[in-house]
Amino acid sequence: MRFFSRLYDHVMSWSRHRHAAWYLGGLSFAESSFFPIPPDVMLAPMSMAQPAKAWRFALLTTLASVAGGLLGYMIGMFAFELIQSHVGDGGRYQDAFEHGKAWFDRWGVWAVFLAGFSPIPYKIFTITAGVLSMALLPFLVASAIGRGARFFLVAALMAWGGEPMERRLRQYVDTIGWILVGLIALVLILR
Repeated sequence: MRFFSRLYDHVMSWSRHRHAAWYLGGLSFAESSFFPIPPDVMLAPMSMAQPAKAWRFALLTTLASVAGGLLGYMIGMFAFELIQSHVGDGGRYQDAFEHGKAWFDRWGVWAVFLAGFSPIPYKIFTITAGVLSMALLPFLVASAIGRGARFFLVAALMAWGGEPMERRLRQYVDTIGWILVGLIALVLILR
């Protein structure tokens, strides 16, 4: 079944769209404060499809993500009561919020850097930083370094692979996709 190759073809065509950079910026901003899909899903194919623009895409993603992180910080600082039912007692994101607070207790500003670089949901840490009234300048610096390191790494790897990697990945994308689906199903069953 060639489901993933068709999806891959669509993603690659979208990554070459004339407004793709705007969509990437919007996704990067939203992901840092409320949206669940990481910008890497657009940054990677865009950098692979247009390697000459990879650094520009990484910079755009970083700046928009840090700006979105500032929105998350402001939500935590000034509008936490609007989302408290989701992260407070019995809320859907209570565990994630409690983990975020524990990371801040243990690591301080390094929690923002680690969340910015890793696949951990960065938005949890932006909002938590605002709730805890973390100093704004260290928050912004740690966000910029963590997010920048991650996005420039993704862009560099994809640009380095470029068109040959795009062709090679296209050749095996269905196999890789179904293996990932199987692994996720296995994890869910064994959980």
